[in-house]
Amino acid sequence: MDGSEHRRYPEKPARVYLFGTCLIDLFCPQAGLDAVRLLEREGIEVIFPADQTCCGQPAHSSGFPDQARAVALAQLRLFPEPWPVIVPSGSCAGTMRHHYPKMFADDPLLQAEAQALADRVFELSEFLLEVARVRLSDHGPRERVALHTSCAARREMGTHLHARALLDQLPAVEVVVHAHEAECCGFGGTFSLKHPAISGAMAGDKVDALQETGATTFVSADCGCMLNLNHTLQKRGGSLQGQHLASFLWQRCGAGAGEPR
Repeated sequence: MDGSEHRRYPEKPARVYLFGTCLIDLFCPQAGLDAVRLLEREGIEVIFPADQTCCGQPAHSSGFPDQARAVALAQLRLFPEPWPVIVPSGSCAGTMRHHYPKMFADDPLLQAEAQALADRVFELSEFLLEVARVRLSDHGPRERVALHTSCAARREMGTHLHARALLDQLPAVEVVVHAHEAECCGFGGTFSLKHPAISGAMAGDKVDALQETGATTFVSADCGCMLNLNHTLQKRGGSLQGQHLASFLWQRCGAGAGEPR
């Protein structure tokens, strides 16, 4: 399923909300800051509701619908203005856009609220390309880069296309295709905890393919995948490490131009 198919995109807004995600908040805060900088670079004011928590995906995908609903319900009314909600994660964006309305299917009022929010949810690269219509400058050196896209971003949101299009705007960046590109990295949230041997083998296949490309780095718009692959590479003693797409883009077009890091 391509989540961007048939979607009507609005005009660029003056303000947006940012849903930061748990992993960015706890493990990759720089990616969140760089996402804000990319949006502000386009003249957009970014509002970050301080009470936001998890999107509810771990509970939902682990078969705990009541707990997932409780977490999702806590997010529904944090974004009262009719502004887009930008999510620097395809999996979290996919949960909010495609699964929130289904979680409240037995309550018409809550389902309507969930659908209204879902209609305003955009994964970061999708928003930058289709709504903000960014034109990126490139101030970095020549570099070979591989792209890893999470399963949800690829199959629910279709945003692997947006991430690739943004990278293609950088003339000094060569994007290399790697084997197993469309396959899962093995993280899968709680899957990696419940099935560590299978998860480890899948991650091993991915890092082998990434290393074989000769890329100097890989980028991903999902921190779960990025952390899983980076830790696998570290355990193997490899020098290759990945970055969140927001940080990579900011380093190439923002920080490299002398703007504050």
